[in-house]
Amino acid sequence: MPQIGGMDLSPFLNALSSLKGLPQSGLVLAALAAMLVGFVGSWFRPPLGRLLRTLSTFGLMGVLVVIVLQLSRLDSRLDLSMPEMGLPKQVVEGGETRIEMARDGHFWVNAIVNGAPMRFMLDTGATLTAFSDQSAQAARLEPRTGGIPVSVQTANGAVPAQLTTVDQMDIGNISATGLDAVIVPHFGNMNVLGMNFLSRLGSWRVEGRTLIMVPPPKENADGA
Repeated sequence: MPQIGGMDLSPFLNALSSLKGLPQSGLVLAALAAMLVGFVGSWFRPPLGRLLRTLSTFGLMGVLVVIVLQLSRLDSRLDLSMPEMGLPKQVVEGGETRIEMARDGHFWVNAIVNGAPMRFMLDTGATLTAFSDQSAQAARLEPRTGGIPVSVQTANGAVPAQLTTVDQMDIGNISATGLDAVIVPHFGNMNVLGMNFLSRLGSWRVEGRTLIMVPPPKENADGA
């Protein structure tokens, strides 16, 4: 039975073996590691125990800060994200673009993503722009490592998705760069244009059967 300083490590090893079912996120693993350090520290006397608990506290605070900064990217009104963390600024610029409503009552948008043509359904109820596996492959989108776990609600229930970054998306006269998005497995041929794109426009509105999208002024084009 593995021990350190007379302490039975079997519960820790059993817990580690169960981590396979958890989302493979660097932040999740970092938080679990920090909690484990704090728990181990409770078994030791000062000064070692105090040091381990302090390290655990600072580790959890660091994970929380990173989560807040990443979540701020989902809402352009929260100017908290830091490109220095390795995430690019999300910028939407260009000229006014009009989209006519389709016969099915939806607005379907033709876009060029990293040079690949594809179609999106506009969904104001979607927080993030979403790509199917096939579209993500065509646009050469790579899953982002170390991010917060994300799930997407589909017709078959909630499914885990992978965060990614769109280098460039062109829709009519509008160009978006550095846009956050998710890759959704088993999404069929569906792609969704979400609110993280619309919220970075200067304005958007529907007049009759026409969607009118207007980018922000040039000096205000930089997003969160």
